[in-house]
Amino acid sequence: MRPLLLGVLGCSLLLCVRAMYSASDDVVELTPSNFNREVIQSDSLWLVEFYAPWCGHCQTLASDWKKVATALKGIVKIGAVDADQHKSLGGQYGVKGFPTIKIFGANKNKPDEYQGGRSSQAIVDSAMNSLRSLVKDRLSGKSGSSGYSKQQGGGGGGGGGRKEDVVELTDDNFDKLVLDSDDVWLVEFFAPWCGHCKNLEPEWAAAATAVKEQTKGRVRLGAMDATVHQAVSGRYGIRGFPTIKIFRKGEEPEDFQGGRTRGEIIERALDLFSDNAPPPETLEILGEDLLKKTCEDSQLCIIAVLPHILDTGADGRNSYLEVMVKMADKYKKKMWGWLWTEAGAQMDLEASLGIGGFGYPAMAAINTRKMKFALLRGSFSETGIHEFLRELSVGRGSTATLGGGVMPKIHAVEPWDGKDGQLPVEEDYDLSDIELDDVFEKIEL
Repeated sequence: MRPLLLGVLGCSLLLCVRAMYSASDDVVELTPSNFNREVIQSDSLWLVEFYAPWCGHCQTLASDWKKVATALKGIVKIGAVDADQHKSLGGQYGVKGFPTIKIFGANKNKPDEYQGGRSSQAIVDSAMNSLRSLVKDRLSGKSGSSGYSKQQGGGGGGGGGRKEDVVELTDDNFDKLVLDSDDVWLVEFFAPWCGHCKNLEPEWAAAATAVKEQTKGRVRLGAMDATVHQAVSGRYGIRGFPTIKIFRKGEEPEDFQGGRTRGEIIERALDLFSDNAPPPETLEILGEDLLKKTCEDSQLCIIAVLPHILDTGADGRNSYLEVMVKMADKYKKKMWGWLWTEAGAQMDLEASLGIGGFGYPAMAAINTRKMKFALLRGSFSETGIHEFLRELSVGRGSTATLGGGVMPKIHAVEPWDGKDGQLPVEEDYDLSDIELDDVFEKIEL
């Protein structure tokens, strides 16, 4: 009976030690599952004690820690982490001894270590000093950011991307936004304490902005804090950070195998887009609005001036258009605009591009943002156009300023009906009533 009694007493003692803080206390018990939600995503000042239940100094501090939590209730948040049970959480913040107290202020990912006395009064005084400092920073405009940048530690604030273009995903919105979407999604599963995730954050944000613009929102980049949203993360077996997965509607997700720079992320995203996207339409220039919208929405606008329908007939014109459609498909990941017009229909445009001297068919690539253009010098064929566009893609090729530095006047025209052209009908004259002798006499005079 005695060993059994000792065992029961030992278990009871262990339970008492572990129950250092209870639900009736004002101390918030923190764990890996709620730490990010309660502390990192909070706008409040937090004091967090990392303790071990068997630690004598922790047991001594407990009563003062409870007093601090009650005194600062509604003013400063007071939490506690059983770092013996949750070793990974303690490890994230470099906890090596017990008790360790960390102050989570404006920058939640870089907490300060509390160095003051361990009495309730000393801790409260330090907390109020930290609170005044936080308020002063906010008054001066130095308050911390929120959302993805905040979760990721705010590293690399620049980078040419808008952090709001990274969609913040949660257990609640993931299925609706990602699985039910017709768009392609690249989702990063991250942990706020992960150094590699912090390094990836500016690259991910920059890629998100570029991809959103270049695919017109058909490929999206999202981010999910896997330490908070464990239902979705567990569903996909996320065990390391950062993990990136590709989601396409109706298909099993696949692991992202590319590099982690913004250029590599953008390239992979555009490949995914072009795999399923139809080629851009090749449109006839019928008026100014069409030209303006197509060219302003695209980095480059590819414009062909095709021979008059009387010179080629419908078959000839369609063969030129077929070449354009194939090249539009080949370069569809570039998201360029593709337009055509008939020779003579838009004379101001031809004059601005200097096309008249090269004959028809002719082609020009226009960058309306820079008001620059380049002319196709080779053949109007798949090979010739490919060489022309490939040179432009790598920054080579001769360019010139669009005539006058402004877009030329565009005339409204009727669309081609798809048929062969017809010569204008000549008016028949009845010569029977004309006295030719009188005409000849007048000529002789």
